[in-house]
Amino acid sequence: MKNQKIATPNFHRQAIGLLVFAAVAGCASLPSVGPNYEEPELSATSVALPDAGQPTTNLTESCEYRPAASNEDVRVVITTNTVAHWWTSFNDPVLESLVVGGVSNNVSFLMAQTRLEQAAWELLGSFAGFMPHFGIEGGWNRYWYRPNTRSGGGNYNRYNVRRFAVDGDWEIDVFGGTRRLAESALAQAESAGWTVADAWVALTTQIGLQYVRLRTVQERIDVARTNLVLQSETYEILKSRLESGIGDELAVNQCAYIVEETRARIPQLLAQEEALKNAIAILAGETPGALDEALRPQERRDWLLAPQRLEGLSLDMMRARPDVRAAERALAAQTARIGVAKAAWFPRLFVSGQVGWENRHKTKLFSRDSFLASLGPAVSWPIFQGGAVYANVKAAEAKTAELALAYELAVETAYGEVRDAYAAYTQEYHRYQSLQGAVKAATDAVTISQDLYKNGLKDFNNVLDAQRSRLQLEEELVVSRGQITMELIGLYRALGGGLAAPND
Repeated sequence: MKNQKIATPNFHRQAIGLLVFAAVAGCASLPSVGPNYEEPELSATSVALPDAGQPTTNLTESCEYRPAASNEDVRVVITTNTVAHWWTSFNDPVLESLVVGGVSNNVSFLMAQTRLEQAAWELLGSFAGFMPHFGIEGGWNRYWYRPNTRSGGGNYNRYNVRRFAVDGDWEIDVFGGTRRLAESALAQAESAGWTVADAWVALTTQIGLQYVRLRTVQERIDVARTNLVLQSETYEILKSRLESGIGDELAVNQCAYIVEETRARIPQLLAQEEALKNAIAILAGETPGALDEALRPQERRDWLLAPQRLEGLSLDMMRARPDVRAAERALAAQTARIGVAKAAWFPRLFVSGQVGWENRHKTKLFSRDSFLASLGPAVSWPIFQGGAVYANVKAAEAKTAELALAYELAVETAYGEVRDAYAAYTQEYHRYQSLQGAVKAATDAVTISQDLYKNGLKDFNNVLDAQRSRLQLEEELVVSRGQITMELIGLYRALGGGLAAPND
């Protein structure tokens, strides 16, 4: 299980899309109505990062942590390979197995893949407009005519008509309406592919986040149980001293409610543990409870990786994110629809033909004398439609303007998410360092307060306060250690989570 890997998906390179793209390329040299798509120019090319720097224990004059100087910064640079295979960085076979299982079995992700398959088939169907259309017709009719009818010819007449023919027509895409429709369908299928890719990123990182939350809660349970044992031992000592006539009844009662307060924390944490295990099972495409053995508590481990940093945040990096690419392809698809709408202003040229047999006699239908054939051009050109075409063009242009803004917003949002994640990740290290010092001080305070109480120099309130503080700070330290890892996974997610990353 430790060596399980998953390949980075290329949902935007569907086989059907590649095949039909060749057909589009073949028509690209022909003029088409409507604007040709160009990716929008964005004003920002790079954005500075809110980097807290290499974590240190150096303090400023205001007693805050001071980042290390640039020549002391030994953080590991985040690379493409790091982001592309982030789940392997933690050397945890359970996490790797969960990611593999989730990509293969997660129901929501499989639903997203079926939507991509639907888009691919719709894309293939859009190319039917380039092809001639054929149909078969046939039938047998019995006719009766009276003398006064137009076809009667002055005599009572009746006869049979038998017919079998193959009809066909082929629209010549002179003004490019069909080409624009195919161009739009191709871009829309690519957008659907990138949407699925973004779902893949969200799924894998969500599995990682929930897994780290689970391990953090299990460590908190361990901390609570350890403190419960120590507090219970203190309670038994005080109770024994009271029974021997040398103890303090108030101290016994005070210690008792501290013990029960700690014991009361554990059921809530156990409920959180169960909820997280069930959530992870669903994400991995399993029935809740099926992964309980794999998700059982581990020996306490340090989730912290070596501190990491980004060297820059370029526009190309943000454009490479799957959600941004999906927005860009949706804009391309809508731009092509302007051409589809404008094509309705121009005439449509068809070539129609028919080959078959027809006779009114009792001779064989499929005979030389019954043969018929026709071939010729036809033009369709609606002259007046009450302004419907103009309205459709303007609606398409307005929708294109909306999607252009949506694309710009997607890029700006991507920048913001990376900055948020990077700031949270780098700053949490300073908080973690303070909590480490606080836990050590609280542990020493518990020992000192117990000694002072035993020697009659302090009352038991000092012991209670020290024990409470130690439990709280130990929990916060565990949470901070897990938070650093979750913020790092969030940073990987903001960078594209395996499908987009900074260059090596």
